[in-house]
Amino acid sequence: MTRAVSTLDDPKFRQYNLYIALLYTSIIYSEGCAFMIEPNKHSNLLEQDPYKYKLQEVAEPNLYRDIFPYTEVPKIPFNHRLVPIGMPEKIWITDTTFRDGQQSRAPYTVEQIVDLYKMLHRLGGPNGIIRQTEFFIYSKLDREAVSKCMDLGYDFPEITSWIRATKEDFQLVKDMGIKETGILVSCSDYHIFKKLGKTRKQAMDSYLSVVAQALEVGVQPRCHLEDITRADYYSFVVPFVNQLMAMSKESGIPIKIRACDTMGYGIPFSGVALPRSVPGLIYGFQHYADVPSELLEWHGHNDFNKAVINATVAWLYGCSAINCSLLGIGERTGNIPLESMVFEYASLRGAFDGMDPTVITEIAEYYDKKIGYHVPPMTPFVGKNFNLTRAGIHADGLLKDEEIYNIFDTKLLLNRTPVVAVSKTSGSAGIAYWINSYYDLPDEKKVSKNNPLVKYVKEWVDKEYSNGRTTNISDKELASVIEEYNLSFEKKA
Repeated sequence: MTRAVSTLDDPKFRQYNLYIALLYTSIIYSEGCAFMIEPNKHSNLLEQDPYKYKLQEVAEPNLYRDIFPYTEVPKIPFNHRLVPIGMPEKIWITDTTFRDGQQSRAPYTVEQIVDLYKMLHRLGGPNGIIRQTEFFIYSKLDREAVSKCMDLGYDFPEITSWIRATKEDFQLVKDMGIKETGILVSCSDYHIFKKLGKTRKQAMDSYLSVVAQALEVGVQPRCHLEDITRADYYSFVVPFVNQLMAMSKESGIPIKIRACDTMGYGIPFSGVALPRSVPGLIYGFQHYADVPSELLEWHGHNDFNKAVINATVAWLYGCSAINCSLLGIGERTGNIPLESMVFEYASLRGAFDGMDPTVITEIAEYYDKKIGYHVPPMTPFVGKNFNLTRAGIHADGLLKDEEIYNIFDTKLLLNRTPVVAVSKTSGSAGIAYWINSYYDLPDEKKVSKNNPLVKYVKEWVDKEYSNGRTTNISDKELASVIEEYNLSFEKKA
């Protein structure tokens, strides 16, 4: 009988293990670079100084076709590699309402920009939790708006710009007294090969040259790494950012890194493989490219309904700044809604730290009445139906205690009282709540669902729907029915 050969005894298996060991050793010690053991000031532990990744030139672009087949929904591959949460000591919000937010709608007027900038200042509070906002400075109108906002003398939000990568534009930024500007540095092979028609080295050299021009005139660059969630991370992104950090150290001028999830491909889950892993991207910037949290910023889009959660995860894993726009207005499905991140901040920190969330309601009303932009009614925090209910069982709960069906004290935090819309499903409770809310009745005068007035209104509502009505009852109609009831009551008296 032939003895079964153990896998461990198989010469091919031993040869394979030797190959893996040699490969691993070559990675660690390639080009004379051995791991160093150094203390990490963030974790307070001894850690290995990681291998420094170098640019990998390729003849053909890496388009990750297994992940992004284009004719199918993008895939979410897992590699089960986990990275630790490491929220920075300080986190904040930045704004792109006047840059990315203007790329999907008609341009704001100078007056509208100034008004919104004032409201951003009040919303962000004295501690500057809304730290910066960025502007175009291409046109005369853009520059006029910047000048008028600068004349207000606010420390926050600080005014920054976004420009074409030319020496003339850098000088314009400097002449206007703007300290920081955004520079587009597309980083996926989709953009490098297909849009720019360059090799990776040509793209990197071009980007570094542009950054050098900014440093030359004393302007702080903010590098927008476009399409990072489809980029070859360790073969292009990390080597490029390592070069940027070296330039920053040499010049003494901070260079910010904005990670742009341009197509909304980012995934917040643990154990997801790069390039879609938000935790993995943020961890890699800090541990393989030496980017400190305060120079790291996340900019996301909402194509797959993950803008807010991806932004929150970026905070959790070490990114200090989240770039947003008011009401989430931005290209295609929009940007990260700034108002949502105000509440994410308060949820994570346990306080608003000086922010005034009631300004959010003022901003929504300004868009509706002054700008003519109608917020989708279901939009959290700002939509007309945000804290409105049509269900009778919910209205009954609100009538007993609004905390049962209201996410928090919306009157206190957003200056918005919970609302009930009367329809065929509202019932007596919904009508009673509507009356109390619409007429702002004090506690001692509030009506219950058994009140004769409520019964009268409900009979009228039921009759409307039994006759084939399919629309909601308007406030004006209800007020008219109540007026009829009161007149009838007075006549009887």
